[in-house]
Amino acid sequence: MIRKLSSGQYRLYSRKINPKTGKRRNLGTFKTRAAAEKHEREVQYFKRHA
Repeated sequence: MIRKLSSGQYRLYSRKINPKTGKRRNLGTFKTRAAAEKHEREVQYFKRHA
């Protein structure tokens, strides 16, 4: 899940809510949406192939 920050950067959040905090886990901040989308694909691949 990607959200645009007020600073103009994009942040990747986990899809599931962290039960400890009740919020989504921050998976990284990126300058462009394309970079965030690329990393999201890498995260999904890692989850299935690690």
